[in-house]
This record gives sequence, structure tokens and C-alpha cells, in this order.
Amino acid sequence: MSLKMQLKFYLGLLVLFCLVGWGPFSFLDNLFIKKKFVDDTGWIDQQTEVINPQAMNLDKEVLRLGLIAYYKAHKAGLANRPLLTIIDYSKPSTERRLWVIDLKNDRVLFNTWVSHGKNSGKVTTTSFSNDPGSLKSSIGVFLTTRDGYVGHNGYSLRLHGLEQGINDNAYRRSIVFHGAWYANPDSLKRYGCLGRSWGCPAVPENTIRPLINTIKNNTVVVAYYPDRNWLRMSNFLSS
Repeated sequence: MSLKMQLKFYLGLLVLFCLVGWGPFSFLDNLFIKKKFVDDTGWIDQQTEVINPQAMNLDKEVLRLGLIAYYKAHKAGLANRPLLTIIDYSKPSTERRLWVIDLKNDRVLFNTWVSHGKNSGKVTTTSFSNDPGSLKSSIGVFLTTRDGYVGHNGYSLRLHGLEQGINDNAYRRSIVFHGAWYANPDSLKRYGCLGRSWGCPAVPENTIRPLINTIKNNTVVVAYYPDRNWLRMSNFLSS
């Protein structure tokens, strides 16, 4: 084999390696997920049983709804990475109510505190909104944007709301993941609850960078609350 042909051969191998095993949209990840969906019609039930023992503080039904939403988003071609973030706003801010789940390796990667909007309630949330200027949290199914950015609140990650009338103003409202001093556990000791944001899911400052670097680039986020209208009408929650 000539030197030129050898170079072409190794260049081809390098390109194949990059396509298959490298980058945020790993080809192997896609094949893995599709195989599980196609081969196992009980994927949602199976994943619920596997993940639940690792997240005992995550309500089993909330986990199942999150998995249904992820499944629907993936089947619709909206999300390709096997990661799911769940926020349970039915829990008070004194509890760790955010989870990030690696669905490929069946592992819980994060379980941390997260704030809610100033006008959504004090310790517990009672009200949500999609309106700009409301200073309230939004519920529903979101996708993370491609990259983090450095803004007014430091390293942050924007969200696209996928549900019309529920959270589709999230990007325009600048609803973002960011770190905040008032979302640190020290606030619990001092004030008895986390501080509140202007609607953003703020997390402890030492968590924000690894969190964003894990969930950025089109991953599914489900912000749960037992809102009857959303549970009944959402296209992402019907199994």
C-alpha cells in the first residue's frame, strides 16, 4: 500500500472514530437508545425500576412521567442525548429536588437544590407562569441550548420551552440555569429555605459549571408540578 493510500486509510478511520464515539451527539448513543426503544416496549417501566432505588427522594410517578416525556421528545427527534433532568416543584426548596439521570448507564449524576421564582411562593411553589415579567417559574418540558454562556449571573444555560402556552416563552424570558449564593445549602441554615430567583432554576454555585457541562446541547428537562391542566393537555405526558 502506498504512503498516499495509507494516509487516506488512517484519515478515514479517524473520521469514523469521531462520528461514532466523540462529541455531544454520539452515534453510538443514538443506536443504543433506538435499540432499547425498538426492542423493549416496556422501556419506561424498566427504567423506572432501575433508577428509582438510586433516587429514593424522587417520587416514582414523577420519575415515570419524566421518562415518558423524554421518550416522546426523543421519538419526535427533539433530543438525541441519553440525559434527563427532572425538577420536582411539588417539593419545598428545603429539599434536593433536581436530578440529572444518565439513561445510557442507568445512573443518577446529580441530586441537588434548586430555587424557584420569587412570585411562585416562598418555601413551596403555588403558582407558575409563562408570562414575561411575572418573576414566576415555569413548568413543563424543555430542551437545553447548545452551549453555556457567561451572563449577569455568571456561567448560565438557556432553555427552550417546548409546550405552547405553558413554557414556550422561556427563552424570551431568559429562564436559565445559573448558580446563585442564595441557592447554596447555607441559606437553608440561615433562612430556613432557599432564596428565590426571577423565575430561573438557580442551583448552588459550586454545582453550576459541572451541571451545565453535563446537560447542555439538546437534553430534556422536565419541571414537574401536579397542575391538572398541564398533566391533562401535555403532548409529552401521554404514554
